[in-house]
Order: sequence, then C-alpha cells, then structure tokens
Amino acid sequence: MFSFLKKRRREQLRASAFPPEFIPILQSNVPVYRRLPDELRAQLHGHIQVLLAEKHFEGCNGLEITDEVRVTIAGEAALLLLNRETKYYPELLTVLVYPDVFYADVEDNEGHSVSEYKEDRSGESWDMGVIILSWKDAVEHASTGRAGYNVVLHEFAHQLDMENGAMDGIPQLPSRAARDAWHAAFSDAYEAMQRGQRSVVDEYGAEDPSEFFAVVTESFFERSLALKRDHPMLYEVLSSYYCVDPAEWSAPAAAAREALPRAGRRARRPRSPRA
Repeated sequence: MFSFLKKRRREQLRASAFPPEFIPILQSNVPVYRRLPDELRAQLHGHIQVLLAEKHFEGCNGLEITDEVRVTIAGEAALLLLNRETKYYPELLTVLVYPDVFYADVEDNEGHSVSEYKEDRSGESWDMGVIILSWKDAVEHASTGRAGYNVVLHEFAHQLDMENGAMDGIPQLPSRAARDAWHAAFSDAYEAMQRGQRSVVDEYGAEDPSEFFAVVTESFFERSLALKRDHPMLYEVLSSYYCVDPAEWSAPAAAAREALPRAGRRARRPRSPRA
C-alpha cells in the first residue's frame, strides 16, 4: 500500500506545473540543460519536482538554502535518471551543502605511527543517507565554461553505484550480459588510466573503480563527444545504462566547450566514506 501511495504521489509531482522561476536557474547553473531535447527537459522537470519534495537540503557553515541551491543540485542529480525507471536515490535522505570546500579529520596508520590531519574536500557520498557538497564547486564548472568537473554528478553517481549493495564501480545492471559488457569496457579503460595513459577522463578515476565510475559519469554528460571518440566501448555501456546519448545533444558551442582544457580539481576528493 505504501509503495502504491508513493508511486501515485510521484506521478502527481511529475505532472504538476514546473515553476517558471526555476528555468533561469537551470539555464545558468546546469550547462547540459541548455542542450537537452524538449522531451528530456520535461522529464527532468518532473524528476526535479520529486527530488525537491523527497530530499532534505541543509546549509552548513552559514550557507542559506535557497531555491537556486536546491534546484541546481536537484537538476544535476535528475540528469542521471532520464529515460529509465528510478527509485530516486532510495538510500539518500539529506544533502548537506557548505559554502566552499569543507574539512574532514583524517587518520593515517602507517606501521606503528598514527598521523592526524585535516583534509579539504569538495564532495562526499555516504551510504548512511547523506551527500555533502561544496556549493562553490557545484556551480564553478558552469561559470568557468569548461566541461569535465561536476561534483554533483560525481557524488550522485556514487549513490547509484551503491544501489547493488557495494561501492565497487558497478551499479545495478539488468542482466549478466550487461555486467559482462560493463566489466570489459570499464576494465580496459581503468587499467589504461592506471598505467598513466592520458584521457579525457579525469585522472582522479585511477584511485579505485568506484571513483572511476564517478568521473566517467562526469565525462559522459559533460564531455560526451570526446568520450565517445576516445572510449567508444565505454561510451556505449554508459549510454545503455543511463538510457541517453548526450553526444547527440551537442551543439557547436558544446563541442567548443569540451575542447577547452579540462577544469582542474579545486579539492581532493578521496574515496567516498562508507558506514
């Protein structure tokens, strides 16, 4: 009964009128939105309505949670849900948003010595129902005009990764054949990156398979033409999983944006913490 009521409520949210004041926010802060086909824009609007209703956004260190903050983050997160059945990040309850990079206490154990220090971060994704984001990083990629760095896509990709019960770089896939194709494409590209081969994919993906999936998701949506050119097998399995082909959305302006140097990471994004 509860599942039926939730499904009905989501249908009503998706069918409700999208606030017109949200459109300029998406046009300004979500670059991919400007080249989405109309049908996918309509889908995106519906998913945003559900995410805004179901997820709690909380400001940290004095950040005020405005419509701009909520709609920007929900808009990026909704991109990963287009054209497919979705549970809307079922384990995620809260998005914590800091004004800028935030700091986490880190403890390193090497041999008999223990060192403690603070490390700056731009995003984290937890399997305890929390995503943490730097607002400055969340909107920086839109203002720089350079594709390939999107902390929101990155952290929400980690949530998708965890839907199969493990953060291992393999999201929930529909069949053995799909898993085999995924493993073949991802293994080749991941191993090449670990060998130091240059790529359109951010080198941070060499940290581990889960980070590779997250940065490849960034490239899939923001550097789609370049990813399809350099990693066609990888692009194909991502297109099958996400049920979209963003290379088809690319206008000349988007191609020029992809050709700019990739934006560098403002803060190290270590392996997303687990409970």
